[in-house]
Amino acid sequence: MAFTTSSAPTVGFDLDMTLIDSRPGIHACYTALAERTGVHIDADLAVTRLGPPLEEELAHWFPAERIAEIADLYRAMYPAIAVAATPALPGAREAVAAVRASGGRAIVVTAKYEPNAKLHLAHLGIEPDAVIGDLWAEQKAQALREHGAHVYVGDHLGDIRGARAADAYSLAVATGPYAAGELRAAGADAVLADLTEFPRWLAAYRAEPAAPAAPDARDA
Repeated sequence: MAFTTSSAPTVGFDLDMTLIDSRPGIHACYTALAERTGVHIDADLAVTRLGPPLEEELAHWFPAERIAEIADLYRAMYPAIAVAATPALPGAREAVAAVRASGGRAIVVTAKYEPNAKLHLAHLGIEPDAVIGDLWAEQKAQALREHGAHVYVGDHLGDIRGARAADAYSLAVATGPYAAGELRAAGADAVLADLTEFPRWLAAYRAEPAAPAAPDARDA
């Protein structure tokens, strides 16, 4: 795979566990959903499996014929329960701002329901140029290609697959369920400990004739 450095790159970011720590809000929403439906949901376990679409998690707790109904209910409950409870991860605002300050475009490509993704970003004052939701793993390549993304930043193995499918540079952050070594083994081109390291990485990316190696996060 060949990477071409751009003086004004388009950078895609994942949302959950890349820009935001969505565990508190999602935990609260699953707890409320269990109370509402009378169905046991282990919210502690569910928040260790963030990344894939909501329907995949609901399938652990509800029969197949109820998944669509329960997903709609969860998404309707989500804004009032999860948004205010969810903080930005360290460096998230600064990372998006760094891309835009460089003259590039920052987009968010996420598996999360798009209206709720936009609510999170607005609440936290994170201002990307575009938000595209409801895409997971290789599906993310659709939006990355459409927007001409040079780089995709994410915490999940599915994010690496999405970047690869889009022929984009895969920059991983070890802020989600995978340690740095696992992200590297899965094919990430570089790994950061978190987004506080991103502005320095971006400056190097813009300066070099080919995308540079980033300082690898410590294995955890």
